Amino acid sequence: MAVFKTTKGEEFKVYTASENDGVFMVDGGDRDYLVSDPALGFKGGEVVCAKCNEKKILSPLDHESAECLRKHFAWTAPSRVLDRDKTMGVGDRLGIAGDGHLRVFFKYPEITPILAQQSIRELTLTNRTFADVLDSATFAVFRCGYKTGWGADGDHVKTAEEVEYALKSGFTMITLDCSEHIHDSVNDMSDAEVEKLYASKKDAELENIYLEKSFDVGEGISVKFDKKLFMKTVLIYKEAIDHAVKIWRTLICRDGVQVADFEISIDETLSSTLPEQHFFVANELARHNVRCSTVAPRFCGEFQKGVDYRGNLAQYEKEMKIHAAIARKFGYKISIHSGSDKFSIFKVSGRETAGRFHLKTAGTNWLEAVKLVAMKDPQLYREVHTYALEAFAEASKYYHVSTNLNNIPALSTLKDSELPNLFKNDDSRQLIHITYGLILNKKNSDGSYTFKDRLYKLWREEREEYYKLLDSHIGRHAAGILLK
Repeated sequence: MAVFKTTKGEEFKVYTASENDGVFMVDGGDRDYLVSDPALGFKGGEVVCAKCNEKKILSPLDHESAECLRKHFAWTAPSRVLDRDKTMGVGDRLGIAGDGHLRVFFKYPEITPILAQQSIRELTLTNRTFADVLDSATFAVFRCGYKTGWGADGDHVKTAEEVEYALKSGFTMITLDCSEHIHDSVNDMSDAEVEKLYASKKDAELENIYLEKSFDVGEGISVKFDKKLFMKTVLIYKEAIDHAVKIWRTLICRDGVQVADFEISIDETLSSTLPEQHFFVANELARHNVRCSTVAPRFCGEFQKGVDYRGNLAQYEKEMKIHAAIARKFGYKISIHSGSDKFSIFKVSGRETAGRFHLKTAGTNWLEAVKLVAMKDPQLYREVHTYALEAFAEASKYYHVSTNLNNIPALSTLKDSELPNLFKNDDSRQLIHITYGLILNKKNSDGSYTFKDRLYKLWREEREEYYKLLDSHIGRHAAGILLK
């Protein structure tokens, strides 16, 4: 690694991949900096290069520096990339995983990353902003010299205000979570209750289009709506479609110009999306001229956080075949949410989507970070784990998991060298997975963070090991869905 020296005797290691037209990034020990020619407009302190005796600007990695990078180097800014066949979201809750993620995408150039992917819930639990998430991705892209394009996803936004927040922050993809407008409880109603409720919301136009009608999806697949299925489908999904159409017309497609990739998420329900219901949603969106890049149905089985798929793989394959055919008919890609660690479905998903997919991962990057703590600082990990057990009940309000804490070995029974093995235990993985916000935000009586500062210090010192863990773990996702 090259070294940048100042006339004051300071030495910084240069990230050689970042050297671009008068700007490069350096390792300052506990943090990184940008070094630039004064004429480029970066803000910071003035230093003099010992080698060339020229003045340079030493800038912190803050929002102003990120905006300046995006101004000078277009490839450090996100773009709309969902039109590419293979895309993967790799949410980085900590803002430190980008370099590890990029190692995977250098290795698998067929897949384009959505490097900045965060939900409002995640922003709240980590005390971050969309701008911070985007800036972290920009710095990673510049540091690694990744120039082939990447996206930024305002993930699981629900309201017009949240959509606008993500767009104003520079995000190039919106995942509209329609769950608050999907009436999944209709599935629990009796036939008489469904008929009574539908009678109060009767829709003659939709009846004329769908009731007792069959539709050819292509590829030897057809769907039909009998009266019972039709009524349920309208009651469950019509309000969600109306919401999506409104968001599209007011925020995503302005004056006929689409400003961001648009994903419709109908997966945050307890009941799976029947193929007929997926067709109804897709056809209605098309009738209203909504151009989706991706749609996320609720697949059969369970996509719980941090663990492999739980369900009937044969049924998943059968339904994915139909879901993928519907997506192809309407010209968008299937999006697989909660894709972290769902290794058993990757081969089927890659095959049935004919290699056109969007896969979302997120919390698995946090799990690899905490596994690193177990490897490098067993005492700190024991403290984090103990608190996670205390915080689990509160954290479980935010996530659907079936964690059994009794299946997690007591820490007192484990040697330090055995702690990393806890990350092979599904219940332990889920324990750590869903408590991230509470762990990061826990404070001492004096207002200082109990864990956060110590964790980030360790992650900084051991960042190369963290990148290796991510390269291996996220690389396994990529290789799986690419059928390699």
